[in-house]
Amino acid sequence: MNAKHLMVIACTLFGHWISAQNYKGQVLHHTNNTPVKEAHILLNNKAIGYSDAEGFFEVSIPEKGATLTISHLGFQSIDKFITPRKDVESFYLIEAPISISGVIVSGDSKMDPVFTVETNDYVKKIVQPRNVADLFNDVNGFALIKRGNYANDPSFRASQYEQLNVQFDGGTKAMHACPNRMDPITTHVIPEEIEKIEIIKGPYTVRYGSTFGGIVNMVTQVPDASDYGLHGSVHAGYESNGGSLVSMARLQQATEKYDLTGNIGFRDFGNYEDGDGTEVPSSFRSLDYGLKAGYNFTPNQRLQAHWRQSFGRDVLHAGLPMDTDLDDSSILSLDYKLTGLNGTLKTMDAKLYYSYVDHIMSNTNRPSFMMTDAVSKINATTAGGKIEFQLKPSEEFTLFTGLDAMHIARDGERTRLVKRNMMGPLETPVEFIDKVWQNSYINDLGIFAEGKYMLSANTILTAGLRYDLVTSEIKDPEADFAALYPDLDKRNEHNVSGTVSLKYAPSTLFIMELAYGRGVRSANMIERVINHFTVGQDAYEYIGNPNLDAEVNNQFEIGFSGKLPFSENSNDRFNYSSSFYYSYYENYIVAVIDETQTRKFMPTNEPKNPKVFRNLDEAYKTGFEISAGIDFLNDFNFTTELAYVYAKNKDLNESLPLVPPLTTSFKFGFEKERFWVNATYRITSKQDDISSSFGETSTPGYEVLDLRLGVVPFKNLTLGVAALNVFDETYHNHLNFSFNNQADFGRTPINDPGRNLSAFVQYKF
Repeated sequence: MNAKHLMVIACTLFGHWISAQNYKGQVLHHTNNTPVKEAHILLNNKAIGYSDAEGFFEVSIPEKGATLTISHLGFQSIDKFITPRKDVESFYLIEAPISISGVIVSGDSKMDPVFTVETNDYVKKIVQPRNVADLFNDVNGFALIKRGNYANDPSFRASQYEQLNVQFDGGTKAMHACPNRMDPITTHVIPEEIEKIEIIKGPYTVRYGSTFGGIVNMVTQVPDASDYGLHGSVHAGYESNGGSLVSMARLQQATEKYDLTGNIGFRDFGNYEDGDGTEVPSSFRSLDYGLKAGYNFTPNQRLQAHWRQSFGRDVLHAGLPMDTDLDDSSILSLDYKLTGLNGTLKTMDAKLYYSYVDHIMSNTNRPSFMMTDAVSKINATTAGGKIEFQLKPSEEFTLFTGLDAMHIARDGERTRLVKRNMMGPLETPVEFIDKVWQNSYINDLGIFAEGKYMLSANTILTAGLRYDLVTSEIKDPEADFAALYPDLDKRNEHNVSGTVSLKYAPSTLFIMELAYGRGVRSANMIERVINHFTVGQDAYEYIGNPNLDAEVNNQFEIGFSGKLPFSENSNDRFNYSSSFYYSYYENYIVAVIDETQTRKFMPTNEPKNPKVFRNLDEAYKTGFEISAGIDFLNDFNFTTELAYVYAKNKDLNESLPLVPPLTTSFKFGFEKERFWVNATYRITSKQDDISSSFGETSTPGYEVLDLRLGVVPFKNLTLGVAALNVFDETYHNHLNFSFNNQADFGRTPINDPGRNLSAFVQYKF
């Protein structure tokens, strides 16, 4: 292992426990003086802990003082500059109208799922606007599956696509229409609209839909009580590598009774160059807008509607056989929440959503156009909903129960006009119609129950059980597909998943978590119904299998996290976290070369035999994420992170596909309220543990340095600049697709951008 990686592990052994406190406070309800427990305590915008059952908290602050922030769901936040004192200071929280922000991680350590990660404040951390998928770059354990500059998918711990439960605002989904995933869910919302991203690292909750490898929840911005009145913001950004421009405007009006929010954004990205100066076809344009309206019937009852549309045009995909001419999506969601009920029933949440994606792709700008003019017009509909009840039969026990449903339907066709064959041009071009999705659908109806029991004041036991009825049907099969699978009837699957976990938090300075989750995922539509289309990272045709068994992930995990204060006179401290996991897979779905089948389209081309999706009998995955860092001299911080995953296909005695290599990052920063600067140095190891059956090749390691700087010259104005890939490294990640059907390119992996300078400006009013 590289010596640089060992520095990360060595850091976790560093630190000592100093727990002196010089400030005490109590959080109380402003109307009845009752204690408010689990209030979130921050010092100088850094999370410290929570108030206890009696509303008390203790913190260490410098002699010169610090800015204290107290927040709690359903209350207005408090910000106050404090100095050391001997007596207990009281803080009174005022109720605020509830807002439906679609959060999973609420800041309540006893209610939040285990192994959660929350990231936010992208203005400071990223400095340049990017696609939503790029927001995962700074999250330990994540990698990107790159097809160009637009259609990128997040991968976490070698789980990707539908193995990850990716959603907006606690449940809203928009499934892609393109079988090549030119339009994943991350393309249907602009990054400036995302307030934070919440991640559950495994199948450790049953409340948010069927979950196999983890949950990714992208939370959009919602006004709270501090935003009453008319407010807004404008964003603009520029990237030198590709001459890319981005912009967004946001306007909102909020009162105690209602709130209205609107936003619009435009992105125009050009082809970028890699470190060798090679231009990568990756340009695109997109226009997005959204409208959100909320009404508070009472202080504890709210209805919210959210409508958004996205329009993609002229999108070039360097790693795919065609380009996107048009990609339009529409998403509507309705949320209702009722809280503060008396009796056993405490809260009710309800959600409905609908999305429609219209997608057109062609090969007009590709070499294959000389022989065949191909255009695909396809669409996808996703609809669903959820209703959940929170019950509290006793002080120690809380139960969440309800049901959810999701419907996915896809249809469309590819028109091929064959203009010439191997013998030369045809006198009369021949037209063929190919069924892309064969008019198919998948329905998932789920029922769940998840309980949390306080074994003690410091120990929480969570257990959940979920049942999913999955119904699928291919309504208009192609003749050869029907011949391959003669029993194409409507199919029902019965999936049972569950979880049990233990969280031990003796103080705000230490948390230990232990969990087991059984995540079950039925095959997605590509794996079921695709018929001789090239949908992978290679040149093979792929054939679906409607008889696939559901994948099962039996995942075990243990983790530790905490803070070690250095002294009572400063905010300096040592921070650490670690997670170690092992997954045993049942019926893992992979595409395997089938020598009994032959290529359907362009039959003289290699490879001759297509891949067919199959279930594996034996496969497993193991790995870890470790981070350690220090906050020092009040405003400086240094963090180092390491992520590693190892996956094995025991049936074929090779790695599972799409496994990222060992990755380490070193982050150094200086941060004050109106000025910040940081540097990130990433080391990615060589990946030679590959899946030969998947067509993978070894990927060399690389090192990349990014620099970012931001300043608030005066109130409400933020300026930022960045230098990305400072040393102009030529590199590609192991998960990058290869060039496909591109003039002057062979089937070599797509390189990432070379040096890129960017500028960012944001103004709020």
